[in-house]
Amino acid sequence: MRIEIWADVVCPWAYIGKRRVERALAGGNGPAGEPPEVVWRPYRIDPAAPAGAQPLDELLRDPLVDTALRTCAPGLAPEENRVRVAETAADEGIGPPWGAAWRVSSHDAHRLLALALDSGGPGLQDAVAEGVLQAHFVEAADIGSAEVLDRVSREAGFPDGGRLLRGGAGDERVRELLLRGRAVGVRTSPTLVANGRALAGAQHPDVIRDFLADAAAHTPRGLPEEVERFRQAESLLLTGDPLGALSLLRPMLDEHAADRNVRLLAARAYHRSAQLGRARRTLEALVEEGPDDAYARLLLGRTLRRQGEHERAAPHLRLAGAMVPGYT
Repeated sequence: MRIEIWADVVCPWAYIGKRRVERALAGGNGPAGEPPEVVWRPYRIDPAAPAGAQPLDELLRDPLVDTALRTCAPGLAPEENRVRVAETAADEGIGPPWGAAWRVSSHDAHRLLALALDSGGPGLQDAVAEGVLQAHFVEAADIGSAEVLDRVSREAGFPDGGRLLRGGAGDERVRELLLRGRAVGVRTSPTLVANGRALAGAQHPDVIRDFLADAAAHTPRGLPEEVERFRQAESLLLTGDPLGALSLLRPMLDEHAADRNVRLLAARAYHRSAQLGRARRTLEALVEEGPDDAYARLLLGRTLRRQGEHERAAPHLRLAGAMVPGYT
């Protein structure tokens, strides 16, 4: 069974959650009797963090930093979170010393984790994750620094990591994974996902074991990657992220350009993101190929109306309403 840890490496509960997952899995086998595969996935608690590190002690009253802490520990006030996390980290054997010194973008660290997984599998990725978390929370190092990430990578047994980062590798992969996490409902760091089930927060090892046992007992039917991508793109669109939906759809538009469902979903995303010219061209082709598609006609009519072409819009809206009462 694959266990995904969706987490931000600048979230202290992610480090605590890592220790608790390790304790839950102590003994080597998962609930089904097979060694589990633990994979780290990116989440950002502070997407507005600057590219250059800023001293954290000067920012602890910054509303953006407080918002990030609330994302990392919902239900706790920022000051309460700081106190509790320090005590809990000590209980889990992390530190001393303990405490991050820098507010920093975690994007490059997430790139390094993704590259480690691709290069050496979950074991190497886990070693890199441990190094990044230790650097940030125990060593108080700047994990946005290329030098720090290169050192962490080498110490974890991934000597090519720094070179790959300097070449820009992993950027697109991390951005796509962030979208996919949003699409499947990840809203806090850390969140465990296994067999389509999710557990939010750094829960006690007993809770994690129960969660994994339940997940192992409900193995979902595997879906083709294209189907999962399509569903996640649709989820992003429905939750108000049409540009994210289009990002996930891009490979499908290249590889399955003739697929009507893919093109219609793209047209919906174009319409929602005010790319009306693209929406119109896509919908005109769909209506020409399928004149009885009431929804495509409705969306084309609405697109034309938004472009100010009311006379062109009217016939499509009338036909859509005639085919499906309520469409206007």
